[in-house]
This record gives sequence, C-alpha cells and structure tokens, in this order.
Amino acid sequence: MQTVGLHEHFLLQSTIFAEPKPSKIVTILGSCVSVCIYDKILKIGGMNHYMLPWWDGKGLASPKYGNIAIEQLIERMMAHGSRKEHMVAKIFGGAQQHFIGLKDFNVGAKNIITAEKLLAQNKISIIGRHTGGNRGRRIAFNTHTNQVFMKMIETQKLRKAI
Repeated sequence: MQTVGLHEHFLLQSTIFAEPKPSKIVTILGSCVSVCIYDKILKIGGMNHYMLPWWDGKGLASPKYGNIAIEQLIERMMAHGSRKEHMVAKIFGGAQQHFIGLKDFNVGAKNIITAEKLLAQNKISIIGRHTGGNRGRRIAFNTHTNQVFMKMIETQKLRKAI
C-alpha cells in the first residue's frame, strides 16, 4: 500500500473516521466489524469499527452499535459531498469469539448481518469482504484508492508474566 503523503489514523473501537483528504485508516478486529465506504466519484472514503449489532434504544446512541455506526458513517460521507449512489462498501471482521456468559450469542455473525442489512437498505453495494472465521484481523484502508490490506492475527496462548 502506497502511504507516502497519506495521513495515518488508528481507528479505535466504537469510532468512525471519514475525511476528504487521502488517509490510511488502520484497525484491529475480532468479533467487531468495520465497514469501509468509498465514493468512487470523489475518491474519498471512511471507516467505522463497531462492537455490537443493534442499539436497543436505551442509553446513548453510540457508534459502539452497528446500526448507529453505519448510519453515522454514511452521514459523514454525505457531509463531505458523497452521494449514496456513488458509494460502495467492503466489510471485515465478525470472527466467532467466545465471551464468558455469551458463548451462544455469536456477536460476530450478528455484526456481519447488521452490516449486510443496513448497506442493502441504503442501496450501497458490498464489493469486498473478509468476514467470519475464528481469528482476528488487522486492516489498513487507503481512503483515496479503496485498497484494503489485511493480515490475519494468530491466536497466542497466554503466558504467566510473573
């Protein structure tokens, strides 16, 4: 990935980044999902990183939830001049992770379904994806070229520190 002259941004969980200037957005995903949206006319892009599929209407409507994060990413792209008919998407993440007390919940699969449903509702085509499985991913999105580079994360056994 050519990164000369690109602003680099590390995207934390429950956040969104969309700027008109060419950028390289990097994040690390487990069961979380990131949606990368690209405007093929303006050649700009943005990305979110959400943890849970749906906000239940209680508390703060945060980009921690897929339905909020995807809508806010689309809104930010439109604030920079994008139109939905010029947007395409790529989705990443949604690994099967086991959480204490939630092993039957499969949050990763539900996060993927949320992305698919909301992008379809907004008539934004999914042109690339790497989702599911049981390993995490590190992704780097070039918002000017729509290239995404990905590295699978190997599971490591925990060792006693002391």
